Amino acid sequence: MKFSTKSRYGLRALFDMAYHSGTLPAQIKDISRRQNISPRYLEQIFQDLKKAGLLNSRRGPQGGYSLAKKPQEISVRDIVLAAEGAMTLTKSDKKTDATESCEFDNQCVTQRIWAEASQKLEDYFESVTLKDLCDEGKQLGLEKELDHRFMYYI
Repeated sequence: MKFSTKSRYGLRALFDMAYHSGTLPAQIKDISRRQNISPRYLEQIFQDLKKAGLLNSRRGPQGGYSLAKKPQEISVRDIVLAAEGAMTLTKSDKKTDATESCEFDNQCVTQRIWAEASQKLEDYFESVTLKDLCDEGKQLGLEKELDHRFMYYI
């Protein structure tokens, strides 16, 4: 199984925002530079994350994107669902559209395995939040970058 770049980059970008900006707005150009993600692609990903209620945006020189919730309230599951639309491992997983069901539906020996695996993955992703990733980043010694827009010199 392989997640698309939308969910992988979305997770990296929201982690970056939580880690480097906290509750302050972050600009696409800064996230793009730190995470090596195309700014145009990041804008597309952010539209899905904004629709899902994970991001807010504000225009202007002090604007940018900010998390719509606290980092401890945003799970990896929230981000993956916003980017991917669904979290299933196979078409025979019970959560998929009925038109895509397994040809051995209700007689498929492996159907339960895929459904349980999908549920366990979803439960795990639900248990990990952006705050958890920020805590891990601190433990790894990742250096925080201070946003120059909010630096004041006396």
